[in-house]
Amino acid sequence: MVHHREVRLILNVLWFIFGSGFLLAIGYGIAALICFALVVTIPFGVAALRNASYALWPFGRTLVRKPGAGVASGLANVVWILVAGWWLALLHLVHGVAQCMTIIGIPFGIANFKLVPVAFWPLGRQVVDVP
Repeated sequence: MVHHREVRLILNVLWFIFGSGFLLAIGYGIAALICFALVVTIPFGVAALRNASYALWPFGRTLVRKPGAGVASGLANVVWILVAGWWLALLHLVHGVAQCMTIIGIPFGIANFKLVPVAFWPLGRQVVDVP
């Protein structure tokens, strides 16, 4: 009998190799380094690292609202949307639709759809394990 934990592990390994998980994580990691170098954008760098972690290993994890996130994170998200969020979310959406064109790609497409909210509105959220 296969357990959820084993299926998630298999899906994450396949996602890492074939579903762009590695490339997405590298892209978000590079964005984080740029944000850290600019100093003022350090909160965006932290969010980009969280995105990289989630993009690297999405199965068995989900995105939830961070307790205590306030107005500042909401305002920063508006800036994020204008600078990068809308096109990152669009890329995840388009890539997810393309992956759903084949039966074997459907789980990877769903993983890309899960990445849309974190790409669009990253601050004030956290990634948690699914029980």
